Amino acid sequence: MINVLIADPYHLVRTSIAHRLDQECDIAIAGEAADGESAVGQCRVKRPNVMLMDIRMPGIGGLEATRRMHRSMPETKVLALTTHTSDSLARHILEAGAAGFLSKSSSYHEMLDAIRHVFHGRRYIGHNVAQRLALANMAGEASRFDRLSLRELQIALMIVNCQRVAEISERLHLSSKTVHTYRYRLFEKLNVSTDVELTHLALRHGLVDGFEATPP
Repeated sequence: MINVLIADPYHLVRTSIAHRLDQECDIAIAGEAADGESAVGQCRVKRPNVMLMDIRMPGIGGLEATRRMHRSMPETKVLALTTHTSDSLARHILEAGAAGFLSKSSSYHEMLDAIRHVFHGRRYIGHNVAQRLALANMAGEASRFDRLSLRELQIALMIVNCQRVAEISERLHLSSKTVHTYRYRLFEKLNVSTDVELTHLALRHGLVDGFEATPP
């Protein structure tokens, strides 16, 4: 039996996925989480085989949650399930320890295949994401966000999600000075000078939606 925990900021998304998966004879729902901290906490308690992890979540977010889970609970395989399929994000989430990366535009059957693949110890990259990565590599294309380290990208996403330095510092267990250092460094690498410019750049590169409502 594959025990699956679903981490997504939206209750309707979580319950819809859980309802479909619960009908499969080889899958059981271990629980749900609505933010990054809860995902890590639930994983420690429930010890699921597979975590469906949305990258854009409140709190520490899916990227940092994936990194922490891979470091302390590698037996749980993280399958990143997200609307944001930028090449940079795919590379960084895999670098953080995810076993797979899947777009929310994928079919239900592909999601099932992905869950079963990562459960059996194999990596899975969604068809549309894999094609984009292959084409980008063939063309020698690179996103500006490829210049960032994993930590820099995590902080960039938290800034874009309107989190202040003090909040980022608390959530990532870093000093404010360290967060400021990362912020200045990523601004320099991306050639931006304000949070607004960073947000516009993230929009152009598909790392965030044009509008994102605060989840209930």
